[in-house]
Amino acid sequence: MPTHVWKSPRNAILSAGLAALLAGLPYAALADPLAEAAGKYSIAPSSRIAFSVAQVGGGGIAGDFGEFRGIFRIDGKDIGRSNVSFTLLPASVRTGEARVENFLRSDAVFDVANFPEISFRSTGITQTGASSARIDGVLTARGKTRPAQFDASVSDRTKRKITFRVQGKILRSPYGMDVGTPIYSNVVKFDMVLQGTR
Repeated sequence: MPTHVWKSPRNAILSAGLAALLAGLPYAALADPLAEAAGKYSIAPSSRIAFSVAQVGGGGIAGDFGEFRGIFRIDGKDIGRSNVSFTLLPASVRTGEARVENFLRSDAVFDVANFPEISFRSTGITQTGASSARIDGVLTARGKTRPAQFDASVSDRTKRKITFRVQGKILRSPYGMDVGTPIYSNVVKFDMVLQGTR
């Protein structure tokens, strides 16, 4: 005797959804924020470039930079062909304490008199999710250039604007800025909000 399996409307919907998944349809249906945001953007002054350096026993130094510029281009067909270039002025460092700011600007750390800019240029971008990517590149500070890596994710997007949260860690010592170690960490943590406008 043939056996008939009764399918509820719910089961039918689930089965249809599974079939669509296997056919790869959701990938076409779901929007890819990075691909849809293709274009060239200027980094807006409203962006925030924050950093922190931990201290043994707690505390440390935290602040941001008030002056910077940069552009990034998102290739909608191949994210790997996207690129970023960014420059900040270390003289614009802000910590809320004039004594600390003057020390950071001195030749012990940034040496802004001889090296007025810190720059980053991407060498490769790898998409890690629908709205996230890993950015590999080179960072130049105090005349020294070293590899650097950041993780970026889209936090907001409109037709003409896109906002990324960008995080990464940079060692101070390769750039000759390791004064104060080991009391102060050799690691500088960056937590940035980059707002791009077309």
